Amino acid sequence: MPSDHVFSGCMPALMTPCQSDRSPNLDSLVEKGRSLIAAGMTSLVYCGSMGDWPLLLDKQRQEGVAALIAADLPVIVGTGAQNTAGAVAHARHAKATGAKGLMIIPRVLSRGTSPSAQRAHFAAILEAAVDLPSVIYNSPYYGFETKADLFFDLRKEFPHVVGFKEFGGATPLSYAAEHITNQSDDLALVVGIDTQVYHGIIRCGGIGVITGI
Repeated sequence: MPSDHVFSGCMPALMTPCQSDRSPNLDSLVEKGRSLIAAGMTSLVYCGSMGDWPLLLDKQRQEGVAALIAADLPVIVGTGAQNTAGAVAHARHAKATGAKGLMIIPRVLSRGTSPSAQRAHFAAILEAAVDLPSVIYNSPYYGFETKADLFFDLRKEFPHVVGFKEFGGATPLSYAAEHITNQSDDLALVVGIDTQVYHGIIRCGGIGVITGI
C-alpha cells in the first residue's frame, strides 16, 4: 500500500468551535486545522460525529468545509445526515469545493437494518461525488454493519471506494482486514477507534487512523 494513499496516516476528526452565540467560529476551526497539519497530521476530517454534525445547519457545515479548503488544508468530509438527500448535498458540495475525500456514513435515525436501503443510500452519495476517493464508515452504533458482500457490490459500480473505516473493536477490525481490505492491494483499512489503534495497524494492516484527538 503506498504511503501517499488518501486515507493513510493520522487524520483527526475536528470538533466545531463555537462563538458565544453558538454559531461556528470558522477562524478558530481553521487555526486548529493548521496547527494539526503543522504537527504532522495527514488530513482533517470534518464533519464527523466529533464535529457535532447533527447540531449544525447544513449551511454551517458547508461553510466550515469551505473555510478549511480555502485555507489550503486537506479535508475529508463526513456525509452524516438525517436523510439521503442531505448526505448527497454534502457530497456534492465536498467535491465542488475541492475536498480530498469522503467519509460515507450509513443511514441513521431510521428503523430497520435493510441492506438494500443502505446500498441505495451509499450509492446515491457515491454517484454525487464520482471520482472523489471515499471510505465506507462502519460503526455498530449506527445499528447496521456493512459486510464484505455489500462493500464489494458498491465497489464494482463505484471504484472510487478505496477504503473501509472500522469503528468497532478488535473482532470487527479483524473481519474488515480479512474479508475486505486484504482482498485488494489498493484498499485501505482505517482504524476509527482510539483504543484499537495497535490492533488495527499492527495486527490488521491498517494504514490510517481517524481519531478524536
